[in-house]
Amino acid sequence: MNRFKTAMLLTTLTLLMVAMGSALGGRGGMYLAFLMACGMNLFSYWFSDKIVLRMYGAQEVTEAEQPAFYGLVRRLVLQAQLPMPKVYIIPSDSPNAFATGRNPEHAAVAATEGILRILSPEELEGVMAHELTHVANRDILISTIAATIAGAISMLGNMLQWGAILGGGRRDDEEGGGLFGALAMAIIAPIAAMLIQMAVSRSREYLADEGGARICGRPLALANALRKLDSASRMLPMQEARPATAHLFIVNPLTAGGLLQLFSTHPPMEDRIARLERMAATR
Repeated sequence: MNRFKTAMLLTTLTLLMVAMGSALGGRGGMYLAFLMACGMNLFSYWFSDKIVLRMYGAQEVTEAEQPAFYGLVRRLVLQAQLPMPKVYIIPSDSPNAFATGRNPEHAAVAATEGILRILSPEELEGVMAHELTHVANRDILISTIAATIAGAISMLGNMLQWGAILGGGRRDDEEGGGLFGALAMAIIAPIAAMLIQMAVSRSREYLADEGGARICGRPLALANALRKLDSASRMLPMQEARPATAHLFIVNPLTAGGLLQLFSTHPPMEDRIARLERMAATR
């Protein structure tokens, strides 16, 4: 269901972009904005792993330096039948972890010092299995596609706003609402694109939870880890976290509630835990 939801959300993003191009009044502007967004996201796809690891001060470790943690990742990699990723430690007391890399052959997993302290070995296995599922599912690629289309829609929205302000909407004024319709499209479409992009990210988190539980064989261990991480990250937030990289982490380092959940890259923690508990009950 989550894979189907992801496909439908990406399709909706594509249709929204086509509608924006049509509202702009020509294919040239749409193609230009799309190419610009593709260029930006292609750069991000190839180099984002290095950028984000450097951003958080992550240090690559060897098996000799971190035998327990490195060995844990190696065991999970063998169970998941994946290439061995590079392993990093982030010097932060806030408990969290993420995976990055453009494909399984060029992947990296990173964990904070805080998460290594507060989780049991079984819970840490669940977390790292979750991250390895992101690698196996090529979620970095999917996130890049969603960001590319959403970025193109945002650029088209800016072009449409200026076009409407400078007279692009006058052609339709006689039919009524041309200017205001163009402005409404320019404002609403980018917001809708961002909401869809966030929904894609949330769907991939559900899939990573499910896949991680299957790899480690302990859904409740992952559920317990998520419960601990949610509580601990609220008490000790990651000060260096940025909205652009929040989707990478297993728990959102930027907490939000209520309506702001629509703009969250992560599903509600209660739902994630409940799904894992149901999964454990059916084993």
